[in-house]
Amino acid sequence: MKEFCSKWAKRIATKQMALIAVITLVATLIGMWAAQFEGLKILGALIIALLIGMVVQFPIRAWYTKDDPQRAAGVKDAAGLIANKFLRFGIILLGFKLNLELLFTTGAKCLPLAALVVAVTVFVTYWICRWMGVDPLMAILVSCGTGICGAAAVMGVSGSIKVSPKRESEKENDEVTAIAIVAIMGTIFALLEIAILPLLNLTQPQEGFIAGGSLHEIAHAVAAGEGLNRPVPAGQVDAATMANIMKLSRVLMLVFVSIIVAIWWDKRHSEVTEVGGKRKVAFPWFMLGFIATAAIGTLFLQTVPASAGFINALGGDVAKIFLGMAMASLGINVNFKAIAKTGVKPLIASFIASIILVLICWGLAVLFF
Repeated sequence: MKEFCSKWAKRIATKQMALIAVITLVATLIGMWAAQFEGLKILGALIIALLIGMVVQFPIRAWYTKDDPQRAAGVKDAAGLIANKFLRFGIILLGFKLNLELLFTTGAKCLPLAALVVAVTVFVTYWICRWMGVDPLMAILVSCGTGICGAAAVMGVSGSIKVSPKRESEKENDEVTAIAIVAIMGTIFALLEIAILPLLNLTQPQEGFIAGGSLHEIAHAVAAGEGLNRPVPAGQVDAATMANIMKLSRVLMLVFVSIIVAIWWDKRHSEVTEVGGKRKVAFPWFMLGFIATAAIGTLFLQTVPASAGFINALGGDVAKIFLGMAMASLGINVNFKAIAKTGVKPLIASFIASIILVLICWGLAVLFF
């Protein structure tokens, strides 16, 4: 125990860790502030933090780590540690935002449809990626980001995948590439849906279902839902509410998909072995924390209504701070050459899959709502 604490203390108590922690926190706060503005709201705080991290890496390399391998290694390790640990803690906190009572009552019809949408989208996107020659790791990250909930899904599923030490850098680059792809696709399709859906003679619940079922980031679904919102008859759910319910139903699927991917990756692609030649499944334990916080948050909202502000803050701004710092850290370590080399085919695959996803959600909206 003493050796363990000493090891982590040496890794955490460094100048590089303090520097990266401050930079990523500032990037996150800027992202949260910028995301309030209409033009940037559709991107969301996490993607803005990622972009800031990608830009900040240039002055860090030019002024701080230049010609100093020890500093460069310290920055890389600090950014990697924050990206890894803060991401998991942020996803756990995000569970407080998941109102299980709302999902199992008002959104009861959405849950099985969300499971169907996620399963089909992940499978189809992965198949298209592999057909185009995309590496399995990149393919599954893009598939889950497209099918579930954007950046959080990419990072959540990535936590289920264990790779050999020599592939860690490749995995980090694939994460950033996949996040960039789903951010681009989500933004494009959110704008298209806001413009086109009102022309299709759909009801507000139908429009909201399509937005929540087909858009990638939570920020995309929220922005589109608000953009589509119109007055509705008494007793009918408006587009914004339905978009949120359907999107949160898809977020819930992240737990099951992460576990399935962990088992699938271990059987098909694992390169990691333990002593004795046995493989170790990278079970996403933090997803159990996500479910636990969702249950705790829902219980408190039911029994202590006055706690609503605190619960919403934990699942909202506090979770965003940890997730944003993780995203900014990823941006600091990103390899732009690797993105340019590996990003085109999965971008095309995600675009094709996103069109299919919209058509599926349109059909389900007409059939069930």
